[in-house]
Amino acid sequence: MKLFAIYGNPVAHSRSPLMHNSVFRAHGIDACYTRVHLLDGAQLRSDFFARGLCGANVTVPHKEAAFAACDEVRGFAQKVGVVNTLVREGERLIGYNTDADGFIDAMHDFETIRTVAVLGAGGTAKALVQRFVDEGYEVHLINRSKERLEAYAWPAHTYTWSDTAAIKALRVDMVVNTTSAGLSDNTMPLPQSLLTSLLAHSRYAADVIYGHTTPFLHMARSMQLSTIDGAAMLLGQGVLANALFIDHALPLETIRAAMQRSFEL
Repeated sequence: MKLFAIYGNPVAHSRSPLMHNSVFRAHGIDACYTRVHLLDGAQLRSDFFARGLCGANVTVPHKEAAFAACDEVRGFAQKVGVVNTLVREGERLIGYNTDADGFIDAMHDFETIRTVAVLGAGGTAKALVQRFVDEGYEVHLINRSKERLEAYAWPAHTYTWSDTAAIKALRVDMVVNTTSAGLSDNTMPLPQSLLTSLLAHSRYAADVIYGHTTPFLHMARSMQLSTIDGAAMLLGQGVLANALFIDHALPLETIRAAMQRSFEL
């Protein structure tokens, strides 16, 4: 039996085992997918091989550590330095990023996007910012502090929370929360006054968190914005990751159909 897992901290909330195991069961694939609560991202590589895994997904806060753990990084992940999917080839660890394409897939109902504000500056933000730029969007990145903004050559206009006047002057089509605010508490990804201003001058809001309506999305909906949560992105990236796990043995739409059914469980 082939073994797969998702690494994260926290990770107990992850739907990934349901999604991937749904595909394995539906198509008679001898494989099992589980969760691994990993505190130290530096231990990811050794833990992966110690468990005898064939592949894994990686969620917050270990996506940059996953990049460092790889022997080879392919495709879009090379550009952003962030890996969310690992595949074992012999004794080599190969890294990919399926987050960004999964998010673009989830945006199919959002029309005429030209400008985007991204909240947070972690691994998910790196992937999404670059993908948005590749799509031709103007991107504004807002983070609590300047350290992460200065540690990476962001292809975006950058702001800290202290840049209140500049943030209040922003007019964007979509606001995307990539932080963990609202995952297990009632916090917001931006101070209330700044977030109110940002959403008041936007049409769409998206949150990478799934499983419940975060305070951010609740606020956006109360202001009549069209919204998506992280479930749509999760499905999109999961389909692409599963195709890598099974070496493209099934068509993407076949994988998608099986995964979609897992959301009904």
